Amino acid sequence: MQTRSIGAERTARRASFVAAVGFAGTVLAAAPVLGADATAGRRIFQQQCALCHSAQPNDNGGAQGPNLFRVFGRRAAADPAFSYTRALRAAHLTWDAATLDRFLSSPGALVPGTAMVISLPDDQQRQNVIAYFQAVAQGTFQAATPRAPRLPARSAGAAKPAGESADWKLDAPGRVHRIDLAKLPAPFATQSAANFPQLVPRPADARLAVPKGFRVAVFTRDVDAPRELRVAPNGDVFVTETQRGRVKVMRPSQDGTRAASVTVFAQGLDLPSGMAFYPAGARPRWLYVAENNRVVRYPYHVGDLTARGLPQIIVPQLSPTGGGGHFTRDVVFSADGRHMFVSVGSQSNVAEDMSRKTPEQARAWDTQHGLGSSWDTNTNRAAVLVFDLAADGTPLASSAALESGGREGFPGALSGAPARVFADGLRNCAGLTIQPQTGQLWCTVNERDLLGDNLVPDYSTRVQQGGFYGWPWYYMGDHQDPRHAGERPDLAGHVLVPDVPYQSHSAPLNLTFYTASKGRSAFPRDYVGDGFAVLHGSWNRAFRTGHKIVRVRMHDGTPTGEYDDFLVGFIVDDGNAWGRPVAVTEATDGSLLLTDDGANLVYRISYSR
Repeated sequence: MQTRSIGAERTARRASFVAAVGFAGTVLAAAPVLGADATAGRRIFQQQCALCHSAQPNDNGGAQGPNLFRVFGRRAAADPAFSYTRALRAAHLTWDAATLDRFLSSPGALVPGTAMVISLPDDQQRQNVIAYFQAVAQGTFQAATPRAPRLPARSAGAAKPAGESADWKLDAPGRVHRIDLAKLPAPFATQSAANFPQLVPRPADARLAVPKGFRVAVFTRDVDAPRELRVAPNGDVFVTETQRGRVKVMRPSQDGTRAASVTVFAQGLDLPSGMAFYPAGARPRWLYVAENNRVVRYPYHVGDLTARGLPQIIVPQLSPTGGGGHFTRDVVFSADGRHMFVSVGSQSNVAEDMSRKTPEQARAWDTQHGLGSSWDTNTNRAAVLVFDLAADGTPLASSAALESGGREGFPGALSGAPARVFADGLRNCAGLTIQPQTGQLWCTVNERDLLGDNLVPDYSTRVQQGGFYGWPWYYMGDHQDPRHAGERPDLAGHVLVPDVPYQSHSAPLNLTFYTASKGRSAFPRDYVGDGFAVLHGSWNRAFRTGHKIVRVRMHDGTPTGEYDDFLVGFIVDDGNAWGRPVAVTEATDGSLLLTDDGANLVYRISYSR
């Protein structure tokens, strides 16, 4: 699994489908792909790519990546509204059938360094998608019919809504935020913006602002699009490079201020994201890694800088629908080590193409899968899964029940069944956390897009066993999504309201609870027990938001619903930013380490009295 050939193949499965493709120029005539099926290609596109991209008008595709209308004959990396990788801009490609075939089969092989994460290794599927693109370009494919009304997206250059302002300019350490869910706007109160953050070099006068007494410095630059962080008992810091399919180990210097060495621990992984050591304590024996659709583990002894052997497959399949859509997974263990939780994000923005069920069919599905579970390509997705573990950290039985879509044993005690959906309706639980003080499981969630500037708030929340959090039918309690109006009236009154809502479209990815009461860089005592959430930054809002760390306030272990700005300053103006913060973790000296997958570095946030 760690060979270069497999690693290259899996590393090619990058960010959403053709987040790399640009649009300028005229459509070139192209002969149809022989033996290909454009209709089948559209289905594949909807399953694998439509979370972020549109290929024709009204296809309910997302706008997180550039649209692919009439892609043939267009230059790569030509959309001025999208921030492409330097590698793609330098490739000087023009998209025709042959180039698309090479790129979609292995993006990283054609364009080393591209941020593309999804490949289509199956020859027939790839040819079908290319045929679909051709049919759209030639005007021979019928335009899609929108499932529900949606206002057109507003580009970054369009006029901003009257009465609103660039709220991020008020961000400052200590600024308090509380989202009043009783005052949410109506859906489509504003147009849906396509306002992508353009990553720019750090301006000479740019500074990251933190509270008095804190200091921010670069810990290492020897990382490539770093994501999640985990700290080993000896202080080594593990980091996933999701796009590269790698896990690295950063060994701190003696004074803890920088990484003295950075080593590749494992590679050849399929979009690795979350990690966890098992068992807890001073002598873990395994490092678990959550890949795109499975969980593996590596044998580990404290101090190892490279994996001792090939990974052992712990969960061969998380969802029967496999890849596409949200691809990052996280993994944590319960405080007693008896249960493993894995988050699996949705396949789509809001299940736009999910088939309809009668009330009787929906109730039958809920009986088998749990209240509010989605189906079709979102089966066992938009959820947190739980696995019961033996003493050696392996599931007590095979995962056959999960692979077949079953939910045995729910909602009884966490024992007996090999795997269950622990909680549903969590669109994309990008980060899982166990709160040390209480042992409670938390999710940090990216909510849905395309309802307007201030819908829907993202959030962090305690996760209840058997809880339903709304997606795709409802949000923030009994607010019904108009794109699924009237479909599930039986769910009204059963939707849990999250604990800490964030400004809509902030894109929170990670939450960690601060525990250090000693250490050379330990924060003041009043920080102990509070959380730190990382907001990656918006694209679906007219005015930029996010790109910062916020402090999640707790009182005796219970969230107050408020959060304060802690680290700000990445946004240069309303269209540009010089950083995309991803995740924080607490180092053994009490400092926080922060990954930035835009600038490709790790920061250290320390405190001195």
